[in-house]
Amino acid sequence: MSLYIVPTPIGNLEDITLRALRVLKEADLIACEDTRHTRRLLEHFGINTPTISYHEHNEKARTPELIERLARGQHVALVADAGTPGVSDPAYRIVHAAIENGITIVPLPGATALIGGLVASGLPVDSFLFLGFLPHKKNARLARLAEIKANRATLVFYEAPHRIRYTLGDALSVLGNRQAALARELTKLHEQFIRGTLGEILSYFTEHEPRGEMTLVIAGSTDDNLSGVDQVPIEEQIDTIMREGGLSRNEAIKQAARSRGLSKREAYQLMLDKKNKTL
Repeated sequence: MSLYIVPTPIGNLEDITLRALRVLKEADLIACEDTRHTRRLLEHFGINTPTISYHEHNEKARTPELIERLARGQHVALVADAGTPGVSDPAYRIVHAAIENGITIVPLPGATALIGGLVASGLPVDSFLFLGFLPHKKNARLARLAEIKANRATLVFYEAPHRIRYTLGDALSVLGNRQAALARELTKLHEQFIRGTLGEILSYFTEHEPRGEMTLVIAGSTDDNLSGVDQVPIEEQIDTIMREGGLSRNEAIKQAARSRGLSKREAYQLMLDKKNKTL
């Protein structure tokens, strides 16, 4: 009895290993996020193994059933719609339960967008921090970015196209205008890398409609970029955010204030104080 963690292609169907195909053929059951999505992959490779749904909405109820099957000696293959299960996809609950029940866990190597985006980013890869998807709500997203601002590892995120502009703008205001890379539609026909500063990438998406799955890689903190935001005059920071982020002055003031841990009113006062000093 074994639970196999089986990566599937994130785009190009050739990106699946011979071992993964064998495991999917020989398993008694395949647990997948969307049975219809996985069935198309299985049909492409002529695999007829039975499937069962296992996703974020039913994993709590489905886990005991799968554990019971494993305990009876069945082999179960766990797959996500794309990439490696457990990397921003369901897996933790069943893996934890399987370990508690003495069931063997067999992880297979394979496709994952975070590694592809990272190694082709042009940023350091000796140390990186993967954070999955940032919170959907702005205040929570800003707070999460503030928590990791001082981390020196290269930062890796996943993001949806309809939120990427908000994420880039918030990252620019909290982290400063760091070097970054955005990987779009990895391994697919329209694969694209956009490299530059956060401001430059944000500007790109003011002119181009965001499309496809995205992996965002941002340089970690250094002595320069960690303290640099607070050392730059606030007026200069606001001008940079407006110019490179394509934002209004009012929104740029808000973002500059957040990056310094100030309220909007405090930011205005700081601007006045600096202006008075120069008179």
